[in-house]
Amino acid sequence: MDFALKIIELYKFLNFEKNEFLLSKQILRSGTSIGANVEEAQAAQSKKDFLSKLSIASKEARETLYWLRLIKDSGYLKDYHNYESLFQEINSIINILTKIIKTLQSNLK
Repeated sequence: MDFALKIIELYKFLNFEKNEFLLSKQILRSGTSIGANVEEAQAAQSKKDFLSKLSIASKEARETLYWLRLIKDSGYLKDYHNYESLFQEINSIINILTKIIKTLQSNLK
């Protein structure tokens, strides 16, 4: 949830200060869906369903990292105060989700 709020802040920055609309919508979608999929996983009907929802969250996290890199490398983030922490957080989220998924996969075998 905290990460999603930071993504919303970034979206507002890109829209209102940089007049960038396409990339900002992409990162808004992927960055806010990570938490939504984790939340949905917590109500999973089975371990396989839980794994499926977390796998979707992991894919969304990796997509978010891609959009962050693209936005940074295109120069839109040079005036943004918080971009380094976004990179640290998304990498942590990816690592955590990957560890949970791998552990779950080995437990399901």
